[in-house]
Amino acid sequence: MQTGEISAIGVAVCWTFSALFFEKAGNRIGSLAVNIIRLAMAIVLLGFGTLITRGMFLPLDATPEQWFWLSLSGFIGFFLGDLCLFYSYTQIGSRMAQLVMTLAPPITALIGFVLLGEHLHLLQVTGISVTVLGIVIAMLGKEKGEKLNFKVPFKGFLFALGGAVGQAVGLIASKKGIGNYDAMAATQIRAFTGGLCFFLLVTFLKRWNTIRSASKDSSGIRSVLIGSFFGPVVGVALSLFAIQHTEAGVAATLMGLVPIFIIIPSAIMFKERISIYQIIGAFVSVGGCVLLFMKPL
Repeated sequence: MQTGEISAIGVAVCWTFSALFFEKAGNRIGSLAVNIIRLAMAIVLLGFGTLITRGMFLPLDATPEQWFWLSLSGFIGFFLGDLCLFYSYTQIGSRMAQLVMTLAPPITALIGFVLLGEHLHLLQVTGISVTVLGIVIAMLGKEKGEKLNFKVPFKGFLFALGGAVGQAVGLIASKKGIGNYDAMAATQIRAFTGGLCFFLLVTFLKRWNTIRSASKDSSGIRSVLIGSFFGPVVGVALSLFAIQHTEAGVAATLMGLVPIFIIIPSAIMFKERISIYQIIGAFVSVGGCVLLFMKPL
């Protein structure tokens, strides 16, 4: 059984739900509040999870080397990568930013090859390429009369690229540090670092009044709680489990299927129309996934 690949698809499913609920929460309380509250919730939820599975609320048994690499991963992935991505939304829009984010799987595969010595066979390279192509097709789909503007601000493109690189480097740093360590405990270390960085940022920007106001919005907080369970808790823990059992580039590709998986839930929750491009892109991506699950001859 290809445990790593199946886990990576599970990650995409979890991140689909978290994206929907974080979008709902962000519209009510703002993205900065969502970021710091979701990580605080994640630390607590992960603590209870590891208390049940390991008898330990905090990851006190992690080695200094594991703390270093997983903290680095949390800083780059949870903090810098997300900051770049959310800022790029304001510059070039979420659709174009997510289009740039499709570069994350090949970047991950390249860094994995250079730093971890991971070699992908031809079938895997083809599968990654086909899957990413499907995601691009789905995201390029437009309504009748809608124009896609590729003349995006260069700064916005750079920040979106920073989000892709942050995701890739964060994943590689996690794989470098996790070894055989518990995936939930490793995720808690990443959340600690990311949460601390956002804490310092909010303090520096003097935005604690905004966070306090956001915490009084029961509907927004409920959405953050649900999103945190599926995102930073189950989703990220599964992502670390996935990279323990398959190549980082393959895992990153399957985790990147969120734009495909989110099509139907978005249509139901936000009444968004499903385009022919999304349907074609979904079928192409599924074909790419099939290639990633196939064994080379």
